[in-house]
Amino acid sequence: LSEAGWMRLGDRYQQALAQPTRRKLALLVGINQYAEQVCDYLPQRGSALNGCLTDVELQRELLIQRFGFQASDILTLTDQQATREGIETAFLHHLTAQARPGDVVVFHFSGLGSRVQWHLPYESALEASQKIDEANADLSASEPSTSEPLSLSGNSWVPFDGLLPTAEQPLIQDILEETLGLLVRSLSTQQVTLILDSSHTNLGHTLQGNLRIRSRPSEPSGQIHPAELAMQESLMHQTRVSREQIQAQWRSGQLPGIRLTAAQTGQIATEGQWSNWSAGLFTYALTQQLWCSTPAATLRVSFNQAIAPLRQSVGLEQQPTLTGQNLNNQTVPPYSLPPNSMNGADGVIEAIEADGKPTLLLTGLPALALDQAGASLFTVLSSGSAEGDRAGIPLLQLRSREGLLAKAKICCAEAGEPPQVGQLVQEAVRILPRNLGLVVALDSSLARIERVDATSALAAIPKISSVIAGEQAADLVFGKSPSAAALTATLGVDDSAKKSGDGIGKSGYGLFEPGMTPIPNSLRLEEEAVKKAVSRITPQLRTQLATKLLRLTENRGSSRLSIQVTLETIAPQERIISQQSTVRSPIPAPASSLSDLLAGDRPLPLAVKDQIQYRLNNYGDRPLYFMLLGLDRSGNAIALNLPAAARQIPPHETILLPQPGSGQDWLIQPPAGLTEIHLVFSTAPLTQAYTALASGSPAVPESNRILSIPNRLEVVQALLQDLHQNSAEGLPKADIPPDTYALDVNAWATLGFIYQVVEG
Repeated sequence: LSEAGWMRLGDRYQQALAQPTRRKLALLVGINQYAEQVCDYLPQRGSALNGCLTDVELQRELLIQRFGFQASDILTLTDQQATREGIETAFLHHLTAQARPGDVVVFHFSGLGSRVQWHLPYESALEASQKIDEANADLSASEPSTSEPLSLSGNSWVPFDGLLPTAEQPLIQDILEETLGLLVRSLSTQQVTLILDSSHTNLGHTLQGNLRIRSRPSEPSGQIHPAELAMQESLMHQTRVSREQIQAQWRSGQLPGIRLTAAQTGQIATEGQWSNWSAGLFTYALTQQLWCSTPAATLRVSFNQAIAPLRQSVGLEQQPTLTGQNLNNQTVPPYSLPPNSMNGADGVIEAIEADGKPTLLLTGLPALALDQAGASLFTVLSSGSAEGDRAGIPLLQLRSREGLLAKAKICCAEAGEPPQVGQLVQEAVRILPRNLGLVVALDSSLARIERVDATSALAAIPKISSVIAGEQAADLVFGKSPSAAALTATLGVDDSAKKSGDGIGKSGYGLFEPGMTPIPNSLRLEEEAVKKAVSRITPQLRTQLATKLLRLTENRGSSRLSIQVTLETIAPQERIISQQSTVRSPIPAPASSLSDLLAGDRPLPLAVKDQIQYRLNNYGDRPLYFMLLGLDRSGNAIALNLPAAARQIPPHETILLPQPGSGQDWLIQPPAGLTEIHLVFSTAPLTQAYTALASGSPAVPESNRILSIPNRLEVVQALLQDLHQNSAEGLPKADIPPDTYALDVNAWATLGFIYQVVEG
């Protein structure tokens, strides 16, 4: 995933939604409850998917609360409502029949995708074969015989009633790609956005580690349904576009509007699960980021925070795509929210109970932070209040949470009106538990005795627990490498096993991200006992727990500090790789060079031997103190050690890392892979964190250098204590539970960078 691509993707979606228009229409489809006859496998826990209805809710609230859609103009179809006929009829009646030129139309689908092989009746096949050469389709142009109808293959979306074809009933019930393309062509407006959170693979399985795959595991073959064929014929007559032309336009991205898909061709789209809720990783990333939108005159949305869950969970196996007409047209005006819009939001007041206590829908928080929100505090936004001013404004403190809905109580209100349904809320104080642990899922491919041994061994490690993959939320997966021989050239194999040459062709144990991306140097190729493997990876488990704690502090969307960080190369050429800014504080418009960069679609990875630097801009009126922590491509915990005088950025000034004159050059060294870096800023010194950093080294570490730190967990815990203490002075008078960290958004900011390194 390229950050430039994500930023472009979000920017285009916002532009489409915000066009001046007479009306905005949306059709949102989500299907969890597929039958076994649809999926060709026995659904786990009663449903094939768990997050599709959440996706519909996320999109609906986003469109209403942030983009001005009327609730009456949004039609939702879920589970039993979302039959093939129901979806196609709703598209024609709700969208095609009502949309006028210039109107905005949004179609969202969350559910199973599929690859299908189908054939037309003889008459239609004969006509199609005569047009194939003209459309340059990759099919045979010979005339079919009366006994051999023209066979085709392509992508489809599986409706609720999309039963698999059988010998007795050979009809394919899916919505075919050509049909959806023709439906789009039937619209009178060009302002069309398709969001498709599904994929089209036939891998033969439905779980990828601890993530569910949104693809039918098989590729069915059968006849096109007569009703589907009739729909296509009617639409082709109406639009005067042939089936072959629609196929070509879909492939080339020349249909009206834009199309956002959860994964590239042949890749998987996945859904993640958290405590008592699930959602498509793509939909949640997209909608969560758009809740942070600001009414700046020029807005280039950074999707780095949205990229992180996908990269961390699925690696490079799921890369969202953006296609559509005129994507390079620079005359499209930059997106801006209405002038009276708030600077982003983290949720909305969904209801008020009889006793006056509000219920919040928290769709704008990062998923990991939402799961650990506990007793966090939120401020109610009001058009008459200044940004960041809490005087006289009610604060809402969470009491309990079920999925995205949280019950709250009113506190700290000295004056002002009580909260109202529909008011937006922003995070004010993030309260995190101190005793947080790491959850490891046991891969479904492990035998029962292996799972028993792994459960016992993991239980003996402090703050580590285990679950069965696919059943509950988890941070990591413990399992076997699918192909040990294939891993000899990847980062996932322990270097000692590579050098020894032992175990080639064997399958060893190791740690994986939820989507089965290997944790570097956690895999062994040789066979070993489960308990020995768990003992071997214990240091990695502690490092991953520290990483989880650090990710929990990411708050680009809610921080009130005015910070901008740019990752750039200075040799062999100067270029901007990535840039992040806090959203809710004034930041200058991006430089023209960055705007040019973000307009491109291609990723900008770093290469081995590139020389890099970070540019840190403090646009605020007070000094800020900072620390750099990360994981390198070998999975080692690293940190930047700086002398005390160099750990702060004066107000309205910029510093570079590495610092000029320090004698240090940051040259990217092998191996290739993903690097994760966090920059943490605070209004007061991070004394305890730097003390822990120094104590973890056997000798006095050299300043201005990136160090490998064996005590990452202790350093991160000390950092959280620093942020907790630095936030204490500005905390409102609220009930802060004991044994927690209370972090004030006015006192800290954490920006996370994940970038890919390739061989030069």
